[in-house]
Amino acid sequence: MTQRTRSRSRPDPDGEEPLTAREAVALVREYITEMTEAEPARMTSAAPTDEGGWIIEVETVEDRRIPSSADILALYEVELDSNGEMLAYHRTRRYMRGQTGDGGGA
Repeated sequence: MTQRTRSRSRPDPDGEEPLTAREAVALVREYITEMTEAEPARMTSAAPTDEGGWIIEVETVEDRRIPSSADILALYEVELDSNGEMLAYHRTRRYMRGQTGDGGGA
């Protein structure tokens, strides 16, 4: 399987294939680590935008505790443009590992 590389800082020339979900997720892993210094635990969703970009939700470990069931996790939403550049990110929820439901995070 061939894997093409994408430079985050170069503009997307006309005719190049659009940013794939896999590429978007890989970029978001880098961006979240750089911006929050938190370890990405898992991607929870990836949705294309009308403009050719992506909105990715990523869960991070914000505070490791003992036992690990007491870890503090956070859910971030990251928006990328069609070139893979980050347009915005924000934390949408903070909660303890194992907390269920969408109700009030910590």
